Amino acid sequence: MFPERLRPLVDATSELSDRFRSAGHTLYLVGGSVRDAIVADPDVAPVEGHPDLDFTTDARPDAIEGLLRGWADAVWLQGKRFGTIAAIRGDHKYEITTHRAEAYHPDSRKPEVAFGDSIRDDLARRDFTVNAMALRLPELELIDPYGGLDDLAEKRLRTPLDPDVSFADDPLRMLRAARFMARLGLEPTEELVSAVRDGHDRLAIVSAERIRDELDKIMVVPVPSTALWFIVRTGLADEFLPELPGLALEQDPIHRHKDVLGHTLAVVDKTSPDRLLRLAALFHDVGKPRTRAYVDGGVTFHHHEVVGARMTRKRMQALRYPNDETELVTELVNLHLRFHTYRLGWTDRAVRRYVRDAGPLLDRLNELTRCDCTTRNAAKARALGYRMDELVARIAQLREQEELDSIRPDLDGAQVMAHLGIPPGRAVGEALAFLLELRMDEGPLGEEEAFRRLDLWWADRDGPN
Repeated sequence: MFPERLRPLVDATSELSDRFRSAGHTLYLVGGSVRDAIVADPDVAPVEGHPDLDFTTDARPDAIEGLLRGWADAVWLQGKRFGTIAAIRGDHKYEITTHRAEAYHPDSRKPEVAFGDSIRDDLARRDFTVNAMALRLPELELIDPYGGLDDLAEKRLRTPLDPDVSFADDPLRMLRAARFMARLGLEPTEELVSAVRDGHDRLAIVSAERIRDELDKIMVVPVPSTALWFIVRTGLADEFLPELPGLALEQDPIHRHKDVLGHTLAVVDKTSPDRLLRLAALFHDVGKPRTRAYVDGGVTFHHHEVVGARMTRKRMQALRYPNDETELVTELVNLHLRFHTYRLGWTDRAVRRYVRDAGPLLDRLNELTRCDCTTRNAAKARALGYRMDELVARIAQLREQEELDSIRPDLDGAQVMAHLGIPPGRAVGEALAFLLELRMDEGPLGEEEAFRRLDLWWADRDGPN
């Protein structure tokens, strides 16, 4: 008898396993769904967190395709030459791969694939022992030749084979090790850590897109700093994020108890698990090393947000992030000190400018600003919290009085041209810029007052020169 909590997993796989068994093939469930079926909350059905299910079988790709045709709602063959057929049926996506033993050529980004018949050999090529377990279907017999169950119980992270061999097969596994440490609270063996330190330069053969995707997964684990400290201390960061270890050399005068790296990772941990917000937290101080200066016996980092924004854009482009995500994170880095420019209180004018500059990033910017305070000085932390609370209250107050989130001049370009009797051109743009400044400084003027101010400005400007 299998535990009742596994019934959803059985229900999601029973028809598929029956088809393979009737055809004389074995079918095994592998991957995260097996691991999480063991360690997950007993009140949560394991299949709920895994709409995508991974399987391995002794059937060859042509046979897998034939068994899926007529059963699945859709079938994909893009991975067929690597032994993988994907399909969708109902709410689940199924990926079924022929048993294999694959290895990377030392200078290649693509695996050399050899199909096999042994589940044990297949599991040997998995990344870590905690992922090298399988459930034989439909019996739900646990196949665990490399001690993954014991490693889960002991909170230990190791590879089924020698870690040098495992990481040579796929160097991205070194970065995946960091993620599993953080996500599952696993402690790496000394052999694993040593293999990463000795072989981190092998990450250079992995595509930027695969590294980016792994970094994104690290960004949303509960405590990303566990993974980030690992990639810095083992040298992995040198291969794809050299700005991060560079921060360890800089002492932040505001957070004297931490170097900038320690402060940065603390900020990342404090933010909510919003992938892009956490990337902004990761990059927010990368400009400090390049802007460090010694003035009157102290250290300054003037305009580090501007320099950091440029560095952020360059790094995210190198990691092949989409343009819209790159611009969003870059702008958050650029704006992360904006709050501190209003030290004398939040006038209506200051609030309007802050909201206009932040635009749709306002909530993320406010959270980044709050989390950027990692001082142990309770009084300073409370003071910043009070000032942020004041800003949020002022924003809410102004929103009740005016359209704060879409600030624009009281007149549009057509009204300006008609009133002044001028054609499209530079003068229209200057007039609109003038009216926008009035709107920022004084709030809504109304059309009558806006036309009066426009006339005064136009007369002072001395015509359309």
